[in-house]
Amino acid sequence: MKNENQKIAFRMLILISAPRLTKKALKLFDQGRIPFQYQCRALGTASSEIMDMLGLGSVDKDLLLSVMPKPFADIMLKKLKKQLRLGMTDSGVAFSIPLTAGSGVLLRMSENLAANQEIQEAERNENMMKDSGYAMIMAIVDQGYSEEVMEAARPLGASGGTVFHSRRIGSEEATQFWGIRVQQEREIVMILVRKEDKKAIMKAIGEKCGLKSEAHGFVMSVPVDGIEGID
Repeated sequence: MKNENQKIAFRMLILISAPRLTKKALKLFDQGRIPFQYQCRALGTASSEIMDMLGLGSVDKDLLLSVMPKPFADIMLKKLKKQLRLGMTDSGVAFSIPLTAGSGVLLRMSENLAANQEIQEAERNENMMKDSGYAMIMAIVDQGYSEEVMEAARPLGASGGTVFHSRRIGSEEATQFWGIRVQQEREIVMILVRKEDKKAIMKAIGEKCGLKSEAHGFVMSVPVDGIEGID
């Protein structure tokens, strides 16, 4: 059984939602006995014109992160869509990204979930799931340059993103060795894009906000294999 459980893939499930939905989302995670839950405040990047068009009341967002076996992530995405009405006005989006490794705690977690009937059914249907068709781009730039990131991305198909603040850690010697000069305070911009638009958007962000620019940014992308809240 242990060898079989070790083959279970893990996912990071990310929910970006209106703050009013956070308590309801956390309740769903608690009901599923998900031990890893992280919350931070974020801002949406949609322009005021887009906000008015969509009828959104605020750009304030809550970002929830959780780690769980893939079959459970598939189930949670469906529950979040139903309970939070993802895709409706002023709701949010939830998606999962693959993780390549996990600690012993995650393996024990998969053992505890293995007997769950919903999990077993999800594993049987896993190969039937469709490709999401999306990827997540992450741009990490100096504070104050998130809008420049979106200015580069919007003309190529990015409708909006989510920004949260971070603080760089690490030695100055390491950054000097690589010839990199960045602020301590950084902004991380997360943008969900269609796979066919990913390369062009990453290139545009890199040209406008790369390491040699005033933004001192770098860009990466990760695949998205499950998504709810975007048609």
